[in-house]
Amino acid sequence: MKTLLTRIFGVTLLLAGLIYGCKKGDGFWDTIVPETEEETTSAQINGYVFRPALVQATDANIAQLKVPAGFKVAKFADQLGKPRILLAGNNGVVYASDREAGLVTMLKDNNNDGLAEVRQIVATIKQAHGLAIYNNQMYITSVREVYRSNINPDGTLTQPQMIINNLPDGGQHPNRTLAFGPDGMLYITVGSTCNACDEPNGKNATILRANADGSNISVYAKGLRNTIGFGWHPQTGELWGMDHGIDWLGDNEQKEELNLIKHNGNYGWPYIYGDGKYNPGTNPPPGDTTYQQYLQMTTLPSLLYDAHAAPMQMVFYTKNLFPSEYVNDAFVTMRGSWNRSQPVGYKVVRLRFENGQPVRFEDFLTGFLVNNNRAHFARPVGLTVHSDGSLLVGDDTNGVIYRISRQ
Repeated sequence: MKTLLTRIFGVTLLLAGLIYGCKKGDGFWDTIVPETEEETTSAQINGYVFRPALVQATDANIAQLKVPAGFKVAKFADQLGKPRILLAGNNGVVYASDREAGLVTMLKDNNNDGLAEVRQIVATIKQAHGLAIYNNQMYITSVREVYRSNINPDGTLTQPQMIINNLPDGGQHPNRTLAFGPDGMLYITVGSTCNACDEPNGKNATILRANADGSNISVYAKGLRNTIGFGWHPQTGELWGMDHGIDWLGDNEQKEELNLIKHNGNYGWPYIYGDGKYNPGTNPPPGDTTYQQYLQMTTLPSLLYDAHAAPMQMVFYTKNLFPSEYVNDAFVTMRGSWNRSQPVGYKVVRLRFENGQPVRFEDFLTGFLVNNNRAHFARPVGLTVHSDGSLLVGDDTNGVIYRISRQ
């Protein structure tokens, strides 16, 4: 048993609605994180709150959005409430979840003009969020349940039937997501209940795996604080996921992580983060395990991205509307920061792969921050590839879905 002695964790939180000309804020100035609780822990951290004001998605704001040469962006649908996860089905059907309203809405562009003139509520489930399609069935997850419906020929759904009812409580991260892997198994993301803590439920901060009927749920990988966006590379079949970093570690910590997720992998949260750093805000690992020993058990990320950018949905591109160099790359929505002095995110990025391996992030859709970064008109969340090859991007603040296509 360890002897519990006093630990000192000094934290300076400078909270402000708008921060101008901040001279400090790069995180750790003088940090000491010992291997066990038998020594003092000391850290000084600057923490900030900066939430850009919300303005409307006017024609003028949309017109100044930036995409690479040869692409264009326009509204696909609007007045959708707070759309979260997007999922494209067959024949131009698109589904959008709204967790706050507890709805799944079906959208269609029947005349192929790039605008969804048909919208219909197809499911009403409290806190509906994650969506997946498998064998012509729609899977919908709320915080603690997973439901399954048949998809009718017109894209509507039959009455959802519950197949899982014992997912962990949501806490700080209730936004579950779903996908089916190449193995025909159902994968479910379950975020942590907290910013950084010892979770009493071993199914929190994980990706779970189950049979298609919801049976035989098990932990596939752990130590993942909140992996909302994930998917399998079309060529290698490897599973990649974007994990949210820990808050309140400073402007530039913790960076968002791209992880190669493997069965029984441990990705470090809450004790190890980034390129192998110790988290001073938690107790040492349980039992007699030291940080160094836990680090040896941790799989470190393949790439890092701006801290607090908040990666959301992730999708691999496999259609032929975009140039061939985009095929088998991924796109990721970055919802945007609130816990740093200058905003980051509020964009869609392209994740470049070479020979099946990720090499870098590149901006793809930017311009949602306006008024010298003091305001925004979208926080991108949902992302899907339409059956026509265009990329659809959802905003859960102004209720707009944007369509990116070729000029």
